[in-house]
Amino acid sequence: MSTTEPIPGEDASPTSPGADSTWFVVPLFNEGEVVGDVIRDLRQRYPLVVCVDDGSMDDSARIAMEAGAAVVRHPYNMGQGAALKTGIDYALRDPAMRQVVTFDSDGQHQVDDAAAMIAKRDADGVDIVLGSRFLDTRTKPGLLKRMVLRGAVWYTNLTSGVKLTDAHNGLRVLGREACEKIAIEQNRMAHASEIVEEIGRHKLTVAEHPVHILYTDYSRSKGQSVLNSVNIVIDMLFR
Repeated sequence: MSTTEPIPGEDASPTSPGADSTWFVVPLFNEGEVVGDVIRDLRQRYPLVVCVDDGSMDDSARIAMEAGAAVVRHPYNMGQGAALKTGIDYALRDPAMRQVVTFDSDGQHQVDDAAAMIAKRDADGVDIVLGSRFLDTRTKPGLLKRMVLRGAVWYTNLTSGVKLTDAHNGLRVLGREACEKIAIEQNRMAHASEIVEEIGRHKLTVAEHPVHILYTDYSRSKGQSVLNSVNIVIDMLFR
């Protein structure tokens, strides 16, 4: 595993909540077409970004590095859960880190939503804020994905004891204590349910916040919506 350090974020907006104490953890796998724009847009407001290149076969890592992110490289594809664990461990090395935001590299997450979630964690005094696609009507998943996500919510609420409206949303704000306590051992998609179960096991306080997940032509062209639905079903049945 190799690491590069981030370029200082001199242009980051000082008015963004938690800008100097929040690390964004961005799993990265073959997103060279879009990751540069994602990182540049993010770092206009949040300079502390670590991309975990999970064995990409394109130039994703180089592009992310040139956009100003720290880059940690896995030698081969280990899965999104493993990438999140690596990124969180990296962020914990910074003694000034107060929270981590998990953020997708494909352009589906919105920086405004992340900023609002950081502010909510501070205002509510909770350990964790989780994004939810179902607290407003901005996100438009297809029928299959909506059905699978609703099933995942039912399953995760039942098994974890944590009552949520969206159990498999990748936009999360995790306070430092939560990062230190939550153990991510599931390397692939099962990590999403595992994180919720860890919240319940450690009795961490949690709030939800409405977010807009943007299903772009790019993400649809890669088949991510359908693939993620399949992965969630496999997660529930076989983990």
